[in-house]
Amino acid sequence: MSQPDVTAAPSSAPLTGLRVLDLATLFAGPLAATMLGDFGAEVVKVEHPTRPDPSRGHGPSKDGIGLWWKILGRNKRTITLDLSKPAGRTTLLRLASTADVVVENFRPGTLEKWDLGWDELSAVNPRLVLTRVTGFGQFGPYARRPGFGTLAEAMSGFAAMTGEPDAPPTLPPFGLADSIAALATAYAVMTALAARERTGEGQVVDMAIIEPILTVLGPQPTWYDQLGHVQPRTGNRSQNNAPRNTYRTADGTWVAVSTSAQSVAERVMCLVGRPELVDEPWFASGADRARHADVLDAAVGDWIARYSRADVLAAFEKAEAAVAPVQDVRDVMTDPQYRALDTVTTVDDPELGPLRMQNVLFRLSATPGAIRWAGRPHGADTEEVLTELGLTPADVKELREEGVV
Repeated sequence: MSQPDVTAAPSSAPLTGLRVLDLATLFAGPLAATMLGDFGAEVVKVEHPTRPDPSRGHGPSKDGIGLWWKILGRNKRTITLDLSKPAGRTTLLRLASTADVVVENFRPGTLEKWDLGWDELSAVNPRLVLTRVTGFGQFGPYARRPGFGTLAEAMSGFAAMTGEPDAPPTLPPFGLADSIAALATAYAVMTALAARERTGEGQVVDMAIIEPILTVLGPQPTWYDQLGHVQPRTGNRSQNNAPRNTYRTADGTWVAVSTSAQSVAERVMCLVGRPELVDEPWFASGADRARHADVLDAAVGDWIARYSRADVLAAFEKAEAAVAPVQDVRDVMTDPQYRALDTVTTVDDPELGPLRMQNVLFRLSATPGAIRWAGRPHGADTEEVLTELGLTPADVKELREEGVV
């Protein structure tokens, strides 16, 4: 299989010409850089020579190659550089002078310890956007604590409201807070770059992973501030509408039903043969329906339990009622809607061959994004990137001998 062209994005890509240095590890910061790379930014992934991004070893691997990294590292050129060494600092400053964005997630004070803080970076490049992604932000009593997405899921209230009422708080089995923070970080970077267009100057983005997930959780602080309301764990049920749950079908599979709209709730009850419930005074509002969830769940659940999942889905679609199959990844890979959208696409990889992964996040009609290559081996592009920077092969050799790259 031919090697991918890792030099430049197509001129039609919307972020072509934008240069991003990804100094971050694990998920939130690197995923934000991935999202920028998906739409044409040139992303240079900078890793320690002997301690690569731990995401390379997270989760299952094939032939010793981490599969998560293939996604997280896509559309990135990979170089190695020890920032704690003087020659590494000098090289990073040279790289930063050519960049638009730096993404880092060291604990606050680490870059400053290496004389690579905002003062030094902005001195060599006043237009630079320094994006700092940490668990708790750059200041405050927790700032220097180690921070991970799991802590954000706990601190934000997510875990407290997730799970069955009589069960423990529940954490997600994937990087939820990190992924939400990555989306927010990519947005923050683009906002800072838009400001730069007006001012001509870069700035610092301070992203705390504990914050975006709190925004996604909705009006919890306002409810508490105004009403003293604390949302309890309700399992799959909602306090705002009913029926809203997962239901087991006759063939042992599951479907999810939502009735956020009053008209949908009415159609569901007619479909399951309980139209008289629509005439109950309490059926007229979602909150009142939620207080009668036992009655509504029994009506919907008993009806669904008599039919196969295929028949349930067909009946709901005909009735224009909201339903979806509860799918695992096997179902996702064959789902006709995901297939139509090419949500899970195929990438040719020199190491693993055809490789399936999630596609770019959204479709642009005139300047679409693309996955140009999957995650590269550790340090694969070091010599090429540093040579482009003006270093000679002898310079690179010397850096290697010093353990800087």
